[in-house]
Amino acid sequence: MENKQQEFLFEKVNYKILLIGIGVIALGFILMAGGGSDDPKVFSNAVFNFRRIRLAPTLVLIGFGITVYSILKKAKK
Repeated sequence: MENKQQEFLFEKVNYKILLIGIGVIALGFILMAGGGSDDPKVFSNAVFNFRRIRLAPTLVLIGFGITVYSILKKAKK
């Protein structure tokens, strides 16, 4: 029997970049959360602030871009 060493699909750098991208996506979704009212009969304008409308979706899109980059990055050989 031959002992073949198992090769990973990506290099270590790719996985690090992928984890950073997933972290940025998670941060974007965390920033989108909240803004509700304790009383369902009262409307809260906190839903329309800068953090939820501009910042959080931008972070999510940047995170997706980082993850796509980590997948497409070629190994240096």
